[in-house]
Amino acid sequence: MADDAAAAEFHDFFDRHYAELARLAHLLTGEAAAADDLAADALVALWDRWDRVRAAEHPVAYARGVVANLARGRVRAAVRERHRVALFWSRRADRTEGPDVAAVLDVRQALERLPFRKRACVVLRHAFDLSEKDTALALGISVGTVKSQTFKGMAELERLLDGRTSLELAGRGER
Repeated sequence: MADDAAAAEFHDFFDRHYAELARLAHLLTGEAAAADDLAADALVALWDRWDRVRAAEHPVAYARGVVANLARGRVRAAVRERHRVALFWSRRADRTEGPDVAAVLDVRQALERLPFRKRACVVLRHAFDLSEKDTALALGISVGTVKSQTFKGMAELERLLDGRTSLELAGRGER
């Protein structure tokens, strides 16, 4: 009977939070295709530890932390892969000099350029309207770090977006 209750409770948690976790994964990685996979992987990990998660003071914050960690791993893997590709192409004689310059910068492209912690703080604070405390809880960092990383991230977004109001643009945040 206890297993049925736990399963029902997890199913309810899944129904209420899956879309939010997928949106968080999308905003953290910039990859729409990976968002559902990361959210699903996070929920599988949560199910494996469901007794601990459901006993936690803030189970949703715990879930956000799992998504953030999985997203961080995916971003790091992508960076490593880009470095390998860059090394491969740098050895070719017909190398093109100069970076590719995007014609239009939007909020997602600008977010992708932020370091992971700044991006996570900005996304959780402004796209998800989490408090500094809840953001700190989700990321496993101090409130002071959330404040400084959010401030620095927003300043960098302003610079990347040529002074446009990134708070207005971030509010659009469609998935």
